[in-house]
Amino acid sequence: MFPALLPTPRDLPDLLGSLTQIAPLLDAMPGVVFFIKDMQARYVLANQTLAQRCGLKSKDDLLGKTAAEVFPARFGSLYTEQDRQVMSGGNPLSDQLELHLYPGREPGWCLTHKLALRDMKGAIIGMAGISYDLLAPQASHPAYQKLASVDAHIRQHYAQPIALSDLTAIAGLSVAQLERHCKRIFQLTPRQMIHKARLGAASQLLAGELPITEIALRCGYTDHSAFSRQFKALTGLSPTAYREGITA
Repeated sequence: MFPALLPTPRDLPDLLGSLTQIAPLLDAMPGVVFFIKDMQARYVLANQTLAQRCGLKSKDDLLGKTAAEVFPARFGSLYTEQDRQVMSGGNPLSDQLELHLYPGREPGWCLTHKLALRDMKGAIIGMAGISYDLLAPQASHPAYQKLASVDAHIRQHYAQPIALSDLTAIAGLSVAQLERHCKRIFQLTPRQMIHKARLGAASQLLAGELPITEIALRCGYTDHSAFSRQFKALTGLSPTAYREGITA
């Protein structure tokens, strides 16, 4: 995001120095988390929103710590591993729909982007990340009414198979138009909207005592393994580990 607007740094301290003047702007985004980490996945820059999400008074309390040290144990270690994968391979994480636990262990959805930071010689010197909360749909968009019907269908029928052709028929749009409008209005692709509805319901059921196999069936998955794979892809945790994390 911001690094692309600045000259290529000599090293990580050089980059942080160049961001000093705009750092206050990062705190003016209540629904957006921003951070930079060093090669040990420790925070070297963070905004106040992230501090609040971690239950801390000041963003300075994050500095020098990894996500594993400031988030609930089962979640923090996962975020740290994700950071290290981005830095080790240099491949960015883009538009990743994720289910997080916010203060009070309340689940919430966000889209996350992470990228490796490089010095003038192209060597990776750290990483930057941004994660923003999914906002309310843009009801003023001309296609909102058509897309609202699609959203309602997904939320009402997530326990059943939902084909993309079903959604295009409801909206009266082509696949390309449906994808474009969904992204503009809901910030999600149609497939992400389906995953969000199913796993949102699953996360609530996991707070209870229903067997995971039963939860999978109630949320539109054909079997336990398919549910576990998709759940872990969006939360980083297996359904069992997630259940233990929210009930611990």
